[in-house]
Amino acid sequence: MKALITSILILFIPMFSFAQKAAVSGKVQDNTTKESIPYVTISIQDNTSKKVAVGVTDDHGIFNFEGLPSGKMTIFFSYIGYQNYTQTFEIISGKPKIELETIVLNADAVELNEVEVTGQKSSVSLKLDKKVFEVGKDVLSQNGSAHDVLNGVPSVTVSPTGGISLRGNSSVLILINGRQSGLTQSNSLDQIAADQIERVEVITNPSSRYDASGSAGIINIILKKNKKSGFSGQVRLVAGSPNDSRLNPSINFKSDKINIFSNFGIRSSDYVGLYTTNQSTMNNGVPNYLNHVQNEDRHDDGKLMYLGADYYIDEHRTITAAFLKNATQDDDKTRLLYDYSNANHTRDSLLTREGKSLEKRDYNQFEFNYTQTFKKPSKKWTIDVQYDWWNSDKKWNLLTQQLYPETLAYPGIRTNSIGSSKDLLMQSDFVQPIDSVSVFEIGVKTEIRKVSSQFLAEQQQGDIWTIYQDIDNDLNYTETISSAYGQYSNKLKRFNYMLGLRTEFTKISITDIKNTYNDDKKYNRLFPTVNLSYKFEASTLQLNYSKRINRPPLYALYPFNELTDLNAQYIGNPDLNPSYSDVFELAFLKTWKKFTLNPSVYYQWESGYIQDFTYRENDIFYTTPINIQHEIRSGIELSTLYNPLKWLQVNLEMNFYHFAQKGSYQEENLDYEGKTFTGRLSTQVKLPSKFSFQGRYNFRGAQQNAQTKNEALQSLDFGLSKILLKDKATIVFDVSNAFDLRQNKSTTTGTDYYITENSIPNAARYRLSFVYRFNLTDPKAIRQASSANRN
Repeated sequence: MKALITSILILFIPMFSFAQKAAVSGKVQDNTTKESIPYVTISIQDNTSKKVAVGVTDDHGIFNFEGLPSGKMTIFFSYIGYQNYTQTFEIISGKPKIELETIVLNADAVELNEVEVTGQKSSVSLKLDKKVFEVGKDVLSQNGSAHDVLNGVPSVTVSPTGGISLRGNSSVLILINGRQSGLTQSNSLDQIAADQIERVEVITNPSSRYDASGSAGIINIILKKNKKSGFSGQVRLVAGSPNDSRLNPSINFKSDKINIFSNFGIRSSDYVGLYTTNQSTMNNGVPNYLNHVQNEDRHDDGKLMYLGADYYIDEHRTITAAFLKNATQDDDKTRLLYDYSNANHTRDSLLTREGKSLEKRDYNQFEFNYTQTFKKPSKKWTIDVQYDWWNSDKKWNLLTQQLYPETLAYPGIRTNSIGSSKDLLMQSDFVQPIDSVSVFEIGVKTEIRKVSSQFLAEQQQGDIWTIYQDIDNDLNYTETISSAYGQYSNKLKRFNYMLGLRTEFTKISITDIKNTYNDDKKYNRLFPTVNLSYKFEASTLQLNYSKRINRPPLYALYPFNELTDLNAQYIGNPDLNPSYSDVFELAFLKTWKKFTLNPSVYYQWESGYIQDFTYRENDIFYTTPINIQHEIRSGIELSTLYNPLKWLQVNLEMNFYHFAQKGSYQEENLDYEGKTFTGRLSTQVKLPSKFSFQGRYNFRGAQQNAQTKNEALQSLDFGLSKILLKDKATIVFDVSNAFDLRQNKSTTTGTDYYITENSIPNAARYRLSFVYRFNLTDPKAIRQASSANRN
């Protein structure tokens, strides 16, 4: 049924054209709950009972027909679970646009008890300013976390450490239900159960209603909403090896006036990592060698609570309030072995370092939303307020010992990092339809963020701890971003366009107690956007442009560094500036009965491009982010979906791009040109007895800049699921990073050094999950779900 609805949506354009143009629009909602009803089938007949138009309501229950002739008309509304409704109207000359009053449908309880809706939506669709991927019922999307879902979305890649990139660019803004959220902070996406996600929106050229942050674009994760009256929910249990134990219950309640939603999570996970390094350095013309091995055993405990409610004040006014708390505790152990050799490859010395870390993080977020709709369809006003605060406390204890040529214990080292943040966001948006096809939108937003961080390193001298390498400092970071936007969209037959302009003023202040860093920065830019779309019978062509900004994340500005590794350290750069991108993209979507084709070409010019730079000082390798002059990137991307048989589905995605970087740092020329290819092949097979199998192969070609070359990276995931207990439960077995294929091998070259590394942050993982869904509701009470304020 859902597939049929989607097919109708794709074909939803007025079917006839007349010399006397006329249009009719309106909105459909539930008579009891006053909630909008999407996908209602609508047909219009003239006074001779000839059908002149057919279509469906959109996601907000709104319909619009154009090209209607003058005369008396009858409009019919039908939707499974509701009684049919008919209304007459007349189109007279001189009044080409008619807005019908809100259409209300009455639920048909008898029909609800007898009809079962099956099927699922298409996996990909093109909107005017975004590409939408339906999660559907993929085996690998029923287990794991949001990271597992994103790793199956075309154009998106998740690194073994949880870093997310879009088309190979890590400068991407992650949203939850269209908003910034604590669920995207500190790798918290791993706390979101995969089966709680409804769809993922990939927005490579966002319209001006979105923040300009993220040069690669935006990934918007839409969570499933409560769609059933009364009590409903599910319980999810996961067990894995290495240990990955999870319990995720969710309970919801829905009535005519209130919708209460909740998600809870308890997690205990172990991660096994292996890192090896071979290093060659020159000191006064004499070569030295180092073989370095690091073994990691990381243990994470997490507790998550998300509780909120929508309250329907009346037909047009709704408020939403929600609270999120995400508390984690990491207990990590690492063992490092340093084997030094001289020019003759004879061992000079052998060192070991044992490290133990304990980190506690506590993230809290309160969100409030007020939404007001009006009698005029699509007209809407919203107010959002979000306040979040977090605290972290991380302690490292390091013990170093020489094993060769003689046994020698070095003084112990300990570090303590304490951080806190407070973030206030206020936003208001207003949507004003001008007529049945054109819309004007405006909005304002202010975000104030204050972060404080204390870092102390100490060395043991007998029974006394003294400050180590003068590392004892406090840093304060304040960021204020004020923005406003306006955009206009219109439709001319098959042609849609949206023009927007956004302005963002940013003020940043960085200070520390020692006054080593004292920097105030202000910058204000305009960010224009253009989104063009033309719809054919079963295809869509798009041309988009946007200007974006990539603001450095806090960790890239933080100047104090961890001391875990004797040989290499990462330090932030407080002098780092934002980069600006101009992005162009041409995309096409064509759908046949069994095949979907979605190619696109893109071009991006990013000035002030941010990349990591490695240098050697006092036999220690430091890596820090820097700005170079620019990077130019152009590429072609292809996504395909093939359903040759009812039980077989094949997805193939490919992305090839060329880049040219220009710049220098510390008198080192960093100009470089290269190209990269990425691909993903996924196959899903429906087996008898409600079994399903899915396999997914990911490939990333070699990547390189002026300093570092990363070899090709590949991984293999597969899963098997079984639906049982009258479709109320699902059991899934899956394997991620099968055969430990996911190994990141790199080579870094400098004037007096050569380093090769092989990183395996996560070993292969085997998981078994069980999900049970329940609904304690009388079927007669079921109503269509509301998007409420969390859309």
